[in-house]
Amino acid sequence: MTGTGGAVSHPCSALEGEVSAPGDKSVSHRALMLAGVAVGETKIDGLLEGEDVLATAAALRGLGVEVERTGPGRWQVHGRGVGGLVEPEDVLDMGNSGTAARLLLGLLATHRLTATLTGDASLRSRPMRRVSEPLSRFGAAFHGRADGRLPLTVVGAGAPVPVRYELPVASAQVKSAVLLAGLNTPGETVVVEPSPTRDHTERMLRHFGACVQREEGGVVRVAGEPELVARAVSVPGDISSAAFPLAAAAILPGSRVTVTGVGLNPGRIGLVETLREMGAGIAVANERVEGGEPVGDITVAWRPLSAVDVPPERVPSMIDEFPVLAVVAAFAGGTTRMSGLAELRVKESDRLGAMAAGLAACGVAVRESADTLEVEGGRPQGGVGIASRLDHRIAMAFLVLGMGAREAVRIDDIAPVATSFPGFVGLMNGLGAAIEA
Repeated sequence: MTGTGGAVSHPCSALEGEVSAPGDKSVSHRALMLAGVAVGETKIDGLLEGEDVLATAAALRGLGVEVERTGPGRWQVHGRGVGGLVEPEDVLDMGNSGTAARLLLGLLATHRLTATLTGDASLRSRPMRRVSEPLSRFGAAFHGRADGRLPLTVVGAGAPVPVRYELPVASAQVKSAVLLAGLNTPGETVVVEPSPTRDHTERMLRHFGACVQREEGGVVRVAGEPELVARAVSVPGDISSAAFPLAAAAILPGSRVTVTGVGLNPGRIGLVETLREMGAGIAVANERVEGGEPVGDITVAWRPLSAVDVPPERVPSMIDEFPVLAVVAAFAGGTTRMSGLAELRVKESDRLGAMAAGLAACGVAVRESADTLEVEGGRPQGGVGIASRLDHRIAMAFLVLGMGAREAVRIDDIAPVATSFPGFVGLMNGLGAAIEA
């Protein structure tokens, strides 16, 4: 992280205004990686310039790809073609991004090279075996710490063989890693997922010219050794970042906030569905398709909120939004129940434990189990300090809570916010928040 520093979020009145969210992090990572193995020059507009994505750009440069920033959010990538990445001379530092690390391992697994990936303290604590195990089936070898944790060295398969892999647990990252490994593998690689996950990788692969098919039963097929061709990419706003101003509007009486140009991928809009079920006034306008992704403008107008039960089958479509949903639940009438949340234990932090502890410290009644969280609504007291645990979403979630609590909430370190939402404090204050950084 660049720099450290805390912040205090003071109670405030209604939020009002129209803003745009930073570029979608998931799409940004994939745009850079696939442009790196396409033929020709890809121009990307709206790329997220947070630390996570910049780490991906730096890693690609280490692998021989020409990556250049030409203006704010504007980048161009000169690709090397499928199978054209070269062995890096140094360790590839993926910063804080589990998505970037897991997807890049997929690309590297079927290249004839050796590379070592590392990251910050948070990323080094996250398990990678969930991707190294299926990727080893292509013929790659992995050498790392317990549970495949970084630093992790991948020795790519010299003669990769296609794989059919059935995901034990729904995971877009694991699915994507296997599909990307299949690009440089002769024949057809198949992934079977137990329930639908976000499909950014499939959409982006098709955008660059790959043959990707989805069949009933969660079967996804990719034909190996395509010639990917450079295509312009327009990155939509990140629904996971837009979630914070939208959630703040949902809890502050009288608020009305619009976030423009937000990605509306069906595999990502679980939070919007849940807020609507809770009673928030939600409208979506100007719907369109950009770069293969559905996009629109989302408006949230405050209305009294009621508790809901969030079904486990919705978890993949809002896995990153549960921290801020838990905050919204603390302001809703009744008890909100969320289940199927085991994945939150192995994010940038143990997000389930972090939210339960932080909410309790703010005076909210919570009940936590291995994969569930129950939150009793009302109005949190606040007036405490919260440890961000090097997790950008924990930091932003509790900054939102402080806006509606009875007393201010202090966050020990908001530097991690730069990984996904540069300018977060300024954007929120521009809507009417009172955050001192």
